[in-house]
Amino acid sequence: MRAALRYAAVVALLALAWKALALGPAGDVLPHPEEALAAFVRQLGRAEFWGHVRASAARAVAAMAVAWGLAFPLGVLMGSLPRLDRALSPFVTLTYPVPKIVLLPVFFLLLGLGEASRVGMIALILAYQILVTTRDGVRAVNPKYLDTIHSLGGTYRHALRHVLLPAALPHGFTALRLGTGVSVAVLFFVESFATQQGLGYFIMDSWGRLDYADMFAGIFGMSALGVALYETTDLLERRACRWRTRRG
Repeated sequence: MRAALRYAAVVALLALAWKALALGPAGDVLPHPEEALAAFVRQLGRAEFWGHVRASAARAVAAMAVAWGLAFPLGVLMGSLPRLDRALSPFVTLTYPVPKIVLLPVFFLLLGLGEASRVGMIALILAYQILVTTRDGVRAVNPKYLDTIHSLGGTYRHALRHVLLPAALPHGFTALRLGTGVSVAVLFFVESFATQQGLGYFIMDSWGRLDYADMFAGIFGMSALGVALYETTDLLERRACRWRTRRG
């Protein structure tokens, strides 16, 4: 309830700023917020719009799942196994600063124009954030906890279960939660090419038709998708890291 009120307050402030712009010099190109809201409500009643929402949501969720499934275990292993970290860190350090979105044409060439290339592009960008954050989180574990496990005869599996995974999970979920904004931004980009499904396509198509009210309806839809992904990831983090809630 509190989160809903906070979101409502932010939306109200943004609407006031938008209204001021629409009444000012931007009035020739910027629709009034009530016009955009009416277009959004109208689109919510259309099956075609929901088809775009489902396509975008499926791509974003699939990409987040792929990125988490690959990057989180690798981050834990790199953070806890120095030899593996030394072997892979140069590759990560060299490729992490490269803007991955420039590889989109390469993905289209290798994976085709279907879902695999779009999901793969988003997953690649998210995976780097999850990998680096998780690895650094595991590295920060106080060695005395691992020494305690080993002094009691515990193996790497015991350390993984009782120390490394509990230390890594919050970092991995934080990276995933912060990555929801990135995933939606990349989603808009990858849906702007060679597809007719998705909110990114809907926004660009409305823009091309000079239908700015519908364009903002698509932007509203993509914003709502980003909020839903963020809140869902936050809920998953609270469920998976219950000890943090109890401690707080």
